[in-house]
Amino acid sequence: MLHLVLYHPAIPQNTGNIARTTVGMGAHLHLIHPMKFEITEHAVKRAGLDYWPSVTLTEHASDEAFLEWLGDRQPWLVTKFGKHRFDQAEYKDGNVVILGNENTGLPQAWHNRWPDRTIHIPMPGPINGGENIRSYNLANAAAIVMAHATMRNY
Repeated sequence: MLHLVLYHPAIPQNTGNIARTTVGMGAHLHLIHPMKFEITEHAVKRAGLDYWPSVTLTEHASDEAFLEWLGDRQPWLVTKFGKHRFDQAEYKDGNVVILGNENTGLPQAWHNRWPDRTIHIPMPGPINGGENIRSYNLANAAAIVMAHATMRNY
């Protein structure tokens, strides 16, 4: 089972959509506090719809509590500054994939702690004369990585 971790999530709709995707992918969702909302908020559960009771969820009270749970495991960190493309990482059952906060990403200390375990999703250049995007929506990035990591185990 894949463990998908959201670091200090800020947008309830993203968390709700990601929770729904974890149900479909058979993944375990981890939320690291503090968060900018409460799980009881209508937006989270609405985005998760009737799947919310099926979410395998662990909430970690702090960064330290999460790191204690993590132990010696080597997580994959999803970041636009990642060293490896998301589809070139060697995912295994039980892997932990961490996505940063929608506004601030992951702390630099975490990048420094696992410098060879960072992955990115390529972003093509400008299309139709437009500008490059800064990043993908968190829920979309989670779905892209989860689908690839999960399907490699089937």
